[in-house]
Amino acid sequence: MIKKIKSSLFAKVFIITALLLAGVSFLVYGVLAWFMPKTYSNELNEVLREQTRAFVDKLSQISMEDSANLFDRFLENPNIDHMELLGNNGQQVDLPTEKETLALVDDAVYETPGDPWDSEPDNIPVISGSYSFSFFGDSTEYTLVVYGAAGQVAELRRSFIRILPFLAFTVIIVSLISSWIFSRLITNPVLKISRISKEMSELKLDWQLDERRTDELGTLETSLNYLSRQLGATLKDLHDANKKLEADIEHEKALEQVQLDFFAAASHELKTPITVIKGQLEGMLLGIGAYKDREKYLSRSLEIANTLETMVQELLTVSRLQTPNADYKSDYFDCIPIIQSYLKETEDLIVNRELQINLNLPDAVFVNGNKFLIEKVFSNLIGNAVKYSPQGANIDISVHMEQAKYLFRIENSGTHIPEEAIEKIFDAFYRVDRSHSRKTGGSGLGLYIVQKVLQQHNSYCSVCNTKTGVRFSFELS
Repeated sequence: MIKKIKSSLFAKVFIITALLLAGVSFLVYGVLAWFMPKTYSNELNEVLREQTRAFVDKLSQISMEDSANLFDRFLENPNIDHMELLGNNGQQVDLPTEKETLALVDDAVYETPGDPWDSEPDNIPVISGSYSFSFFGDSTEYTLVVYGAAGQVAELRRSFIRILPFLAFTVIIVSLISSWIFSRLITNPVLKISRISKEMSELKLDWQLDERRTDELGTLETSLNYLSRQLGATLKDLHDANKKLEADIEHEKALEQVQLDFFAAASHELKTPITVIKGQLEGMLLGIGAYKDREKYLSRSLEIANTLETMVQELLTVSRLQTPNADYKSDYFDCIPIIQSYLKETEDLIVNRELQINLNLPDAVFVNGNKFLIEKVFSNLIGNAVKYSPQGANIDISVHMEQAKYLFRIENSGTHIPEEAIEKIFDAFYRVDRSHSRKTGGSGLGLYIVQKVLQQHNSYCSVCNTKTGVRFSFELS
């Protein structure tokens, strides 16, 4: 129980408030019960003293025999209980009154005040005063002792005692109710803020305080709401930044892996022609078997060296494309002369293969980009169409405008790409038919370079099989 109270703010505030209210109430009751009878007694005593002085002044102006009427009227005063008249020798003298008095009553009945809380009738407290005077024409000095009726004071004290149980019950009930209301009023916002703080520590920010209060707690609620919104926004930004960082890290890892794969493939591709050239040269130097025909194998070695040179040039192009923050000069040039120039360069091969070139080109197609790299795109795509088309095939090259961009299409008939190879055709060193690629001198980097160049120009090369052949498409602006 004690442990629960210590761990509960509401319980501690409730108990402390209830004890304080009850304690203050009983303290006020005690002060009133102690001082009110005394104050009332003092007031009665002062009134009686004034009345007695006036009475004594009148007695000094008449003789003792004529004072009976004065004594009778004075004893009718409700504030007076009884009187005693003492001679100069201290002996009690009979009062010169015509009414029955209590002058001879046993002194024990009129003891001086005792316990102020004693409710017994025999112990009613009295107030007394002594006054010296002489009757008119009499030199004897008398002492008048007046006892006040203090029953009202005793009744007041008894009233305080009688109401104590009811007052105690009322004080306890009112203290408990007031403490409960006060504790709820004070601790509710604090407990709510404590709960919110715990949720904030657990990064749970899907809450909102009412902000209906205008005091300091209301200001704290407003501040917590603002802090929650700011912290939520910051955490969201941090989460987004973290996700972006993770994506960047994954991208960097992927790039590193691609580079490793690329260099591994490049090493393998370069090793093969070098090994072939080395073997042919050693065979010719040693004059082994067929290698004695040096002219034949020197010609083959030259072809392989040319292929190796082409591959090295393409590797340099790839390296340039993969260089971070590379500064590519942008030109505004016409693509039509580039296409026509390359067709003219391959005219002999086109004639030998009896290929039919179909052009659907406008007079001019001006685009923005790096002219050297765009030339690579056209030479690789048109070169592949010429090299890998069967005898007598058609090659269609067309350009037309679509949504403020030029759409380039190069389609060759008589051949298809296997569906499983379409996804890999732009990978470095990938060849659909390696034996055919070796015959045509392909390095496996042409389409890879095409895709990289177009990505540098915010474009993308797509490939698909048509009814008659294969079509490559891309856009430039």
